[in-house]
Amino acid sequence: MLVLCTASRTSSAQQQTVAADEAKEKIKAIQIKYLAQKLDLTAEEAQKFWPVYDNYTREVELLIAERHQRKQQEKISGPDADNIARTNMDKELDYEKKMLDIRSRYTSEFQRVLPGRKAGMVFKSEREFRSIMLNHLRNQRLNRIRPGMSPGTDTRKQY
Repeated sequence: MLVLCTASRTSSAQQQTVAADEAKEKIKAIQIKYLAQKLDLTAEEAQKFWPVYDNYTREVELLIAERHQRKQQEKISGPDADNIARTNMDKELDYEKKMLDIRSRYTSEFQRVLPGRKAGMVFKSEREFRSIMLNHLRNQRLNRIRPGMSPGTDTRKQY
């Protein structure tokens, strides 16, 4: 019985991981389509841009993963709250500096492979996409909580 329960939990966790990976790939495909449309890339521009953009996203994802891993390790930290807080502030500032370094470096790279107008739209288009996705996810969550209600609907009774 114990083996069956353990196998069932393992299978469920694997299914969740696969589902999360599929969702991530789907979002990535939508993001690529969105960026291509917003930047209005020609075939020649796209051929030069996408490899640079892939390198950029890879570096950003690695930095974010390192930050996430660090935050997980910080939860295990000792009882010296003030020193831990100072260290965390320094680490967070270091993270922000590294992110700025990546963005600065790739600003130059995007300008090298795209016209200035389009290169200047890359980060803006990314922010727009994230905002759209967050709003979409927020609306989905609200619809699960209150099925059939529109996001701006007030549920209080009117008297």
